[in-house]
Amino acid sequence: MLEITDSSWNSQNPTALKSLWRERRTLNEGIDLSGVWRFREFLPASQSEQQIVTLREGNTPLYELPQSSRITGVPRLYAKHQGLNPTGSFKDAGMTVAATFARQAGYRWVACASTGNTSASMAAYAARGGMRSLVLVPEGKISWSKLSQALDYGALTCQLRTDFDGCLRLLQELVRRAPVYQLNSINPFRLEGQKTLAFELLEQLDWEPPDHIIVPGGNLGNSSAIGKALLEMRDVGLIPRLPKLSVIQAEGANALARTLREAGGERLVSVQAETRATAIRIGNPASWEKAVKVLQATGGACEQVSELEIAQAKAEIGAEGIGCEPASAVTLAGLKKLLRQGFVKPEETVVLVLTGNLLKDPDYTMEFHRGDLFKDTAWEQESAKLDRFRHPPVVLDATLDAVIKTLEQAEKSDPTHSNV
Repeated sequence: MLEITDSSWNSQNPTALKSLWRERRTLNEGIDLSGVWRFREFLPASQSEQQIVTLREGNTPLYELPQSSRITGVPRLYAKHQGLNPTGSFKDAGMTVAATFARQAGYRWVACASTGNTSASMAAYAARGGMRSLVLVPEGKISWSKLSQALDYGALTCQLRTDFDGCLRLLQELVRRAPVYQLNSINPFRLEGQKTLAFELLEQLDWEPPDHIIVPGGNLGNSSAIGKALLEMRDVGLIPRLPKLSVIQAEGANALARTLREAGGERLVSVQAETRATAIRIGNPASWEKAVKVLQATGGACEQVSELEIAQAKAEIGAEGIGCEPASAVTLAGLKKLLRQGFVKPEETVVLVLTGNLLKDPDYTMEFHRGDLFKDTAWEQESAKLDRFRHPPVVLDATLDAVIKTLEQAEKSDPTHSNV
């Protein structure tokens, strides 16, 4: 896979860069409003600022996680929430750069294969940049909320009777025969934009690297991009050391975990992916080689977590008042495993990268709280242990007594809950 490098990046003055980027945060004009293009010294140069396609992406918050800190015993636990980007996922950070270069090259059509988030992001940036978009998605295997975004942004959307990997194979054949620009994560401009997540994160931490950064693993472009950024920041002197970057996958879509375990990272072990965390339901990840190199370079780990562990972690993140889509929750579930293994120490600083917004998959959330998520599955009986995390809606008569009685029952069921 192609990778963009620029020798001039290594000649930058780190102190001057930090000052420049801090100053740009105060400017309320032009491309400095973008949390991606604010770091343009480490991005491919566009022909002009007028060509840049931006929706003011980036600038996402870094949250403390007090309840999850108590659960895990890790006091310095944070979440970098990329789900608060314009279309609700981390994809926007890469799409602003890739769409810019597609527009600059004169393409009329851009296209992607997607499990949902990429299609929403690409369609939005194509519309913003005056281009047409073609979306290939697996029929019946994508959240309706994500699909509705692509439709609303004007994409030509094709639901194919295959899985994500089948959609990607067809797309790669298409771009060889038609003047269509591919915007999946194999596009090197995508990874350049996505790497700015790490620049922004380290700036928010006053350039003191955390001990661990934990990311979900699907097509593995995000982990590759973040790893690239960490290496670049270390080489130029922006940070003194590398955090360990770890990747967590769903056990039903665990191609990277199996690749490392069964093949030592030398060849890809593809899987028939199956998980309700649809954003990472990918069995043949395109960026697996880059991800392996990043894990080796940073000393990170790769783990897999079960559907029950994902559901519980998602509920726990929701209880923090921020929420996320199911794929993001693998990070907290994976952290618990890495703690039990001793790979992560309680006294260390840990950042979880949440890649998608809670509203990306409302069906999952509603099924979980109504108790239907694991109905008629192998996990149905075991899922009873998650009942304490469920908050189903209560149907009542429209009387004050009924509401007060329900309120009292809720107070008795959770007397230890505190707002402190």
